[in-house]
Amino acid sequence: MQILERDICILGAGPGGASAALQFDNIGLPCTLVDKAMFPRDKICGDALSGKVSSILNRIDPNIIGGFQKEKQLQVDSWGIRFTAPNLKSLDVPFKLNFNRDEDSAPGFISKRLDFDNYLVEQVKKRKQIEFFEGTEMTDFEEHKDYIILTSKDKSLSIKTKILLVADGAHSRFARHHAGIEMELNHHSAGLRAYYKGVKQMDENNFIELIFLKELLPGYFWIFPLPNGHANVGLGMLSKTVSKKRLNLKQIMMELIETHPYLKHRFEDAEMVDKIRGYGLPLGSKKRSISGNRYMLLGDAGSLIDPFSGEGIGNALYCGFYAANHAKKCFDANNFSADFMKGYDKDIQRVMGQELSLSRKMQLALRFPWLFNLVVNVAARNRRLSETLTAMFMDMNLREELVKPSFYFKLIFNK
Repeated sequence: MQILERDICILGAGPGGASAALQFDNIGLPCTLVDKAMFPRDKICGDALSGKVSSILNRIDPNIIGGFQKEKQLQVDSWGIRFTAPNLKSLDVPFKLNFNRDEDSAPGFISKRLDFDNYLVEQVKKRKQIEFFEGTEMTDFEEHKDYIILTSKDKSLSIKTKILLVADGAHSRFARHHAGIEMELNHHSAGLRAYYKGVKQMDENNFIELIFLKELLPGYFWIFPLPNGHANVGLGMLSKTVSKKRLNLKQIMMELIETHPYLKHRFEDAEMVDKIRGYGLPLGSKKRSISGNRYMLLGDAGSLIDPFSGEGIGNALYCGFYAANHAKKCFDANNFSADFMKGYDKDIQRVMGQELSLSRKMQLALRFPWLFNLVVNVAARNRRLSETLTAMFMDMNLREELVKPSFYFKLIFNK
């Protein structure tokens, strides 16, 4: 067995772990990154990369996102969201008002996780201060006051580390058995994803589509454009609803594609190019402790997926950035206690707490589909309201209006 002693170990090389490693390199702290997979590897996901992704990668290294934008075979630029209400009327909400594709940089992207995650790992491999172990699954953990020991499943590697960043996803063994993160059906979503080619009526500006069919509420169906005429197609639904009604999501997805009037004609000549795959999304709809003595939980391992949009990639990247910065504070103060680690929790709550709280309220509002129908109906006829909704999705303070009864009262009586 190879036995290593390291100051910093990161478990998982997805967006959260990779961003943490890159930020450690920026601030001059060597780290060890371990992942059970060999890259490139697939990750079941919606594949949408929001403006958060560009924002935080620019803070880590502008060359990363700049280089990714040039990889046209790996991604398509996305300029907004198309919301389709339960009454099947749609509303386009651009990420930026009055955008010019020839002059402006795209606020968002869509890229297969197979490609995006591998792109980040390639950036990691270029950094000399990052030690990277691929194909190494760490399954055993020993927590001590002054260190944590990780041991691989095949007993070939053991790492004794002063601080551990846990970024190994929704099924994290450490998060479950050592950090006390439990899967709660009311704060968890079940998702399906398949890749198609030949889906009709894709938006020319690559707007991602969130289709809130009454059959899926409080979940939704999605269609996200990808390079080469492909699309990521899937659906997500609250796990509590799936369990309570004993639903077969795969069957529901295929029935909707084959028979629903909004979808049938769009898929009549489409071809599935990959089988339907399922995954779980631990939602950030409940505030949890995401740190402890000598460890921090990042991204999905900390249950930080947006409960309304399902976004997890941007949140994971932010976690990696802030976890690395907080780790430096720990070394500067020589303090790795659970109390000191709470500074990381506070950082994440400051950056994401308000948005996650609002998204939870918006998720709960889907229990009243007539509200969604009302907003789309009025906004489709009222340019000022449509522009206001765009601003709301860009400005957190304005977005708070969406969960206030007064917003809908004004909408009803001033429409």
